[in-house]
Amino acid sequence: MFYNFILYVALAIFVFGLFYKISTWFRYSLDNRSGEIPTRRRITGAAKGIAGVLFSAKILTLIKVLILDILLQRKVLKESFSRWLTHICIFYGFTLLLLMHALDSQITAELFTDYYSTLNPFLFLRNIFGALVIIGIFGVVARRFIIKSPRLFTDATDRFLLTIFAVILFSGIFLEGINISSAGWFQSMVEDYADLDEEELTALEIYWVTEFGVVLPDHQTPFDDNLIALGEEIHASNCAECHSNPRWAFMGYVAAKAITPFALELDRSDLSTYLWYLHFLACFVGLAYLPFSKMIHLVVGPLTLLANAVMDRQTSDPANIATRQIMELDACTHCGICTSHCSVGVVYEQIPNAYILPSEKIAAVKALASGKNLSARDLKNIQEGLFLCTNCTRCTAACPVGINLQDLWFTVREALLEKGYPELLVLSPFSLYRGLNQKELTQHQYERPVHVARKVFTDDRQLPASHSADDSKNVGLNLNRADKSLNKLLSFSYQGKSYWSCYGCVTCSNACPIVQNFDDPVKDLNLLPHQIIHAAKLGLVDQIFKANMLWYCLGCYQCQDYCPQGVQVTDVIHEIKNLAYLCFRRLPASRE
Repeated sequence: MFYNFILYVALAIFVFGLFYKISTWFRYSLDNRSGEIPTRRRITGAAKGIAGVLFSAKILTLIKVLILDILLQRKVLKESFSRWLTHICIFYGFTLLLLMHALDSQITAELFTDYYSTLNPFLFLRNIFGALVIIGIFGVVARRFIIKSPRLFTDATDRFLLTIFAVILFSGIFLEGINISSAGWFQSMVEDYADLDEEELTALEIYWVTEFGVVLPDHQTPFDDNLIALGEEIHASNCAECHSNPRWAFMGYVAAKAITPFALELDRSDLSTYLWYLHFLACFVGLAYLPFSKMIHLVVGPLTLLANAVMDRQTSDPANIATRQIMELDACTHCGICTSHCSVGVVYEQIPNAYILPSEKIAAVKALASGKNLSARDLKNIQEGLFLCTNCTRCTAACPVGINLQDLWFTVREALLEKGYPELLVLSPFSLYRGLNQKELTQHQYERPVHVARKVFTDDRQLPASHSADDSKNVGLNLNRADKSLNKLLSFSYQGKSYWSCYGCVTCSNACPIVQNFDDPVKDLNLLPHQIIHAAKLGLVDQIFKANMLWYCLGCYQCQDYCPQGVQVTDVIHEIKNLAYLCFRRLPASRE
């Protein structure tokens, strides 16, 4: 009764947690635009999308993904055989143990009318599934604590889950070993299910001692062969129907043999009862905690793989895109594969901000999606981690549960920019990626972050004391404002000093896609690329800092590729941006 009560409580918490998680997929949002879509609209959009896929040719794609990416975990195998083996062992071992053992009275007993936990094949299979999970856990422990893969973080949740798994498995194995050798357990079984005289009881006891590993007092070897044969007959007629040889429980049997010298003492101390409570409580705590931990990916990971196989931003309902992205946050396994492929992962060695790493950004993105109030420092670190991303798509390609991380980062970056935070890294090569995705944004959304960041350099209060701020729409080449220190600063690098080779042929400006985008580029951009190079020669810092061209530059390198003199035009522009950023960083904190 107590067992069933705890089981139903754990199941109730599990179901509640699962439904709560599912509800967040339709309530939370990363994108300010999708946040305006009501929950009902997102639920109906998901229902229509699922129906549209199931009753179309896309169902074949789902079947392919189900077999190759979910059941066989093809993506993990491409990454590493050892990781694949670890994932397979934990995934299948844990799932089958949950269904066949933890929920045996609800599932296994309903499917098999002759089910007994002490009968084969169930006895053997339980040990096989447990062994698979143990192999997987050793693989995880080795990777995280012995091999210590670079930039792989192990947080409190990871340690707690490993501890729960270890307690469940090893308490179960030890409990099975004690029960195999237990004299008290054997005697209560005989009293309940067999009506034997003294000689028959002795024969059965001897048979179970020799064949089943039971440790009984007052039995001295060697045993009479006739009694053993009689015990075998009695076992066949009374016990064989529900008791297979415990050697099939290979892990439990090894444990029973290991504790044989102490078996009688352990039996008298009633340790098996305490172990049983520990084992099933750990199982039910793990089951109840599953929806609130990263282990929810056992459910959400397959859904994410299926969803991403049939969805894309161009053709899918925006409501479904918003729902999918929140769902993806729960699919993350914190395995660190994305981080191991990240092209800027090495930057973490110089900038100790964990949010630079893709696997560590997920938790911060979850906090943003749920509406938590983050500190200014946390927000700054999140922004830095997001904007240092080079948009190389390696993390997306490597993710074993199919999370579209590239799309996720873009959405979160735009959401933060919409909030009006002055992020200066938006004035970097990231502008190229925003330019390529401009069709996803309105003109206001695309231009606003650049204007917010540029305000730092066009406001009188924000410029260094030696510089003044002319109207950014009326930049003139005033030689009285020349700053020769700019020449020295740019000459420190090979790329920077290459501007001396420029002879003003205008090829860079003709090749620039930004220049071609405007009807009157001289008016709208203030300075064209070749004019920025010429102004750099003259040291016209104010004019360069406030020219729209400097901040609209996409970093596409077309100007640099076409330059007949080999001037590193794009690199010079990047260095000037960095100088502007350094000027900004030297200002008092209150002015940031």
